[in-house]
Amino acid sequence: MKSIMLRSHVGEDGVLKLQVPLELTNTDLEVMVIVQPITNTPQSEASQDKGWLPGFFEEVIGSWEGEPLVRESQGEYEDREEFQ
Repeated sequence: MKSIMLRSHVGEDGVLKLQVPLELTNTDLEVMVIVQPITNTPQSEASQDKGWLPGFFEEVIGSWEGEPLVRESQGEYEDREEFQ
């Protein structure tokens, strides 16, 4: 048995369409669907659900305190034939 978790959207027609690529072909499957509406959760709770430590984004975003970052010259690129 293989468990797959994904998020999807139900359109105005009330139909949930799932497209799940599987390695299996030409075989019968038993499929179980559990429907749970997504509620809006604060960013910190959502981050924890994805494995981020509490406060990670608050500490990291915009916190570079070292020397100014400088993008070095990218050099010259070679001229190539155009596609036909």
